[in-house]
Amino acid sequence: MTPATPPPKRHPYAQWAPDARALDLVGDKWTLLIVRDLVPGPRRFVELQRVLPGISTEQLRSRLNRMVADGLLTRQRYREVPPRVDYELTPRSRELLPVLGALAGWGLEWAWSAPREGEAVDIGAILRVAPALISAPPAVTGTAEFSVGRSDGVTCHYAISVAGGAVTIAEQPAPDASARVAGTEADWIEALGPVADRGGLQVTGDERLAMVVLDAIGATAQRASRAA
Repeated sequence: MTPATPPPKRHPYAQWAPDARALDLVGDKWTLLIVRDLVPGPRRFVELQRVLPGISTEQLRSRLNRMVADGLLTRQRYREVPPRVDYELTPRSRELLPVLGALAGWGLEWAWSAPREGEAVDIGAILRVAPALISAPPAVTGTAEFSVGRSDGVTCHYAISVAGGAVTIAEQPAPDASARVAGTEADWIEALGPVADRGGLQVTGDERLAMVVLDAIGATAQRASRAA
């Protein structure tokens, strides 16, 4: 079914070409990162502000409204006090996950470095695109829990599940995980940066499953696979 035509964009590419049409929808700054950050599931406005620290309130509101109008997001309002509004990906926008994976792979190959001065570090921003980067052998199944101990004392948990070649991610603990990888934020920066030093990470349980995920999101593995 063809989505309803949204209001006209202020700055369209105005070219009859499939890539130009796609960029009319997702070529604005922040749009693809909003898609990335909704891959694990619905988020509230304030949660999106938290994981996108460089966006202003007005920019985020404008992008979300536009993405809802374009059929990329749904907006669910709840009768709560204070009011609660959740944003969630539509099937249409979930089809962008391979695009995000290809973009992240290109970034690992050609634009990756240690964190630059002034850059916000959120290990979750890297892990959220993992489902598009992971190519797991059929024999590899299970859930791996990744824990990041931040400098403010908060520990963030990410559960990445592999089953039948399909990969999903949830931002929550996984009590029954078959593999666990834990480290401080500094340990994860070393592991996922160009040096790819995983010595600070603690890996327990199904090491093969953990390595499938780590190799997929590691810059060294990306370079090796592209050079092969």
